[in-house]
Amino acid sequence: MNRITLTILLLSISLSSISQMDKSVLQEIEAIESKVIDWRHYFHENPELSNQEFNTAEKIATHLRSLGMKVQTGIAITGVVGLLEGEMPGKVVALRADIDALPVTERNDLPFRSKVKSTFLDTETGVMHACGHDTHIAILMGVAEVLSKNKDKIKGTVKFIFQPAEEGPPPGEEGGAKLMIKEGVLKNPDVDAIFGLHINSSTPVGTIKYKSGGTMAAVERFVVNVRGKQTHGSAPWTGVDPILISAKIIDGFQTIISREAPLVEEAAVITVGKITSGVRFNIIPETAELIGTVRTLDPDMRNLIMRRMNEMAADIAKAYGGSATIEWQNNTVVTYNDPELTAQMVPSLEAVAGKENIHLMKATTGGEDFSYFQEVVPGFYFFLGGMTPGNTTPFPHHTPDFKIDDSGMLLGVKAMTQVALDYLNTNSTD
Repeated sequence: MNRITLTILLLSISLSSISQMDKSVLQEIEAIESKVIDWRHYFHENPELSNQEFNTAEKIATHLRSLGMKVQTGIAITGVVGLLEGEMPGKVVALRADIDALPVTERNDLPFRSKVKSTFLDTETGVMHACGHDTHIAILMGVAEVLSKNKDKIKGTVKFIFQPAEEGPPPGEEGGAKLMIKEGVLKNPDVDAIFGLHINSSTPVGTIKYKSGGTMAAVERFVVNVRGKQTHGSAPWTGVDPILISAKIIDGFQTIISREAPLVEEAAVITVGKITSGVRFNIIPETAELIGTVRTLDPDMRNLIMRRMNEMAADIAKAYGGSATIEWQNNTVVTYNDPELTAQMVPSLEAVAGKENIHLMKATTGGEDFSYFQEVVPGFYFFLGGMTPGNTTPFPHHTPDFKIDDSGMLLGVKAMTQVALDYLNTNSTD
């Protein structure tokens, strides 16, 4: 049996076995909407940075324990896992939510906006759920409550994974999905499939987007260390200017994208997000540091871009009398939605949102460390609408003005509940 035939067969099986959401389950979901919104407001108002989500984890664990679940804490520093065993035997499905916030100072007018301050990389900053992780936590807590009341409908086991440090652990620390896997989160019991969602500020409430196969980019973090020769700002000819070299390197990097990368195959991005150099207006410093990210959706393009960046940084710096090296850190691999699992579960999304509200999407250059889970077990990751209907100016993720419409979370609870029940029931071993 070839791959296409198998996919069609799985789709036909799922279509025949998946029905509309159970009415009693639907009623319970709708009844806890206000509770889910309240949870979201709490987490939004009390955000915590990666690997520092101690209070967030405590609130999650307290809720899961109140539902009678087996709960593990301290996984990957601040991660929480709840285990819900159904009344019938079967497979194990994992549902994941990320729980960390970003070093962003909130400036919108939400009554529950964050006023939390912290230090990130030695810089004073606000802390904000500027990517929607607060909604992910609240949605999964809601799913946990609903499913815990419906164990008689569960053929198997549901593992709730609340993951810290999705935005990346602080330099020098481990964290995130990779560390959770290392510490055995997909074992005891062994997970058969995993599902995740991400709310999106530019997708209308009530809709869901997805893509089979490669969906989000591999993410690399790079640090370019540029070395020149310090001298007085009034006599640049007596030194080597690392700031000038840095500017030339940044400019050169963009020609890799515009002139060397085969963008007709897949998208790719090089971004320098931070430049550090110098201490005084009239001193040409000795060093400069550039920190940025590379996003790729194709392994060959990834290798090409990284190789050319290494070559270009060194050669440009040498041409101006200095030197440069690059340090690399892989943050995520490609978020890959298993095609067979995706085909099987799309009808579940259609059952709760309506077929007309489920849309195919193109791959994005954003990254997600959910991808590490998908390297170990089949996974399906989809995007939930969070933009107020009719809004034409949504604020991007990771910005101070970022907003999500609370009404978008109810569909998230329905979708995650439905995919969990349908996966277990459709793949039942009895």
